[in-house]
Amino acid sequence: MDITRALSDENRVRALAALRGRELCVCQIIELLRLAPSTVSKHMQILRQARLVECRKHSRWIYYSLANDQAPPAVRAAVEWVCSTVAKDPKIRDDAKHLKQILKMDPETVCRLQQKS
Repeated sequence: MDITRALSDENRVRALAALRGRELCVCQIIELLRLAPSTVSKHMQILRQARLVECRKHSRWIYYSLANDQAPPAVRAAVEWVCSTVAKDPKIRDDAKHLKQILKMDPETVCRLQQKS
């Protein structure tokens, strides 16, 4: 049930798609989704509880990645299915373009820009 709940929100699906093949700092996810930090934090918590994503803390940064090979088969299958299904969605394609711009900046710069807005 946690997996279906986690996948029921467009922004969580967008975050999953953005994490495909890479690890992102939470500030990069905030910038991509253009949501409040508290909202993104809640979304990522739901994805984490469903075991769809993993997180690690490095210094003051929190990084997220898709569930790894140690995740249950149902989780890995759900992640793969969602990412491949939405890959051609116009919003996901726009996100990919925006993410390329975000990734040109280091996470600290992204975080500073968010604090100014």
